[in-house]
Amino acid sequence: MRIPVRAGALAAGLALALTACGGSAEGGGSGQKPQAAPAAEERTDRIEPLAGPAPEPKLPAKVASADGHTVTVEDTSRVVPLTGSLNEIVFTLGLGEQVVARDITATFEQAADLPVVTRAHDVSAESVLSLKPTVVLADTTTGPAEAISQIRDAGIPLVVLDPPKELDDIGPRIEAVAGALGVPEAGKALVERTEQRIEKVRADVPDLPAADRPRVAFLYLRGSASVYLLGGRESGAGSLLEAAGALDAGKESGLRKDFTAITSEALAKAAPDAILVMAKGLKSVDGVDGLVKIPGVAETPAGMDRRVVSIDDGVLLNYGPRTDQVLADLVDQLYAGQDDAK
Repeated sequence: MRIPVRAGALAAGLALALTACGGSAEGGGSGQKPQAAPAAEERTDRIEPLAGPAPEPKLPAKVASADGHTVTVEDTSRVVPLTGSLNEIVFTLGLGEQVVARDITATFEQAADLPVVTRAHDVSAESVLSLKPTVVLADTTTGPAEAISQIRDAGIPLVVLDPPKELDDIGPRIEAVAGALGVPEAGKALVERTEQRIEKVRADVPDLPAADRPRVAFLYLRGSASVYLLGGRESGAGSLLEAAGALDAGKESGLRKDFTAITSEALAKAAPDAILVMAKGLKSVDGVDGLVKIPGVAETPAGMDRRVVSIDDGVLLNYGPRTDQVLADLVDQLYAGQDDAK
């Protein structure tokens, strides 16, 4: 199955790593001698809105914000989502014409010409307010706190949501955004479409015995900043890897935090059969050739086989309407050349 592709608390943890930056499991492995996965082909970065005319908001909408406030939204004509994943949901609901700004991680084509008012966790309150928004959407990880307070103190309805951490968070998050914008029925339709597409991809995942499932290490790389991190139990990638029939090597090796600095010892303990990275991160270390030069990588089964899965930064950890495409791309690359694995 080939579906075209495109980062929550998960993406948040990665952004924070740039600014600040237990028990072991069995060794195991895939039990196979894999070939290096081919690089993902270039894809047009677009979202697919719900079919039909744009939904008509039923307002006012009174919603509970995740930061303890009760917010009444009376006008959705000028929406400012402060994360890439929130931008994606609003556009996919069919309300893209009402979005007037974006986060720098909202890289899909339909949002490309919108002004950038936030870069991960660096929100410019002045830029947001200059656009005269009628409603602002944010995550609990969005900041700085002073900027969020400044927007709310200006009298702008600001709805804060909990960031997604796994596949099961996709439905509630879409419905929360749709509810805040007064289009709950569109939210239900998008949840149904998203869940159906994810299940279709999961049906094509190789059904391997536990002992043969590939161990995959999620590495967060930013070569220009000398940031090299190994994902653990809270990295956010675990749910995707499990859905792809793989084991999260960092979690399996006993790493309880979200990320830890890469060391030869940590990689040896994780013993990944494959490595999952973001596309820009891989590029920042000069591709696979540079990746295997990071201490410890070349000595892992993944490094020796040059088995690397690269997914676009803008969608990997979003857990949203395009997660089926992310999962399909992950499965395609992870099992490349192993069609007989099922």
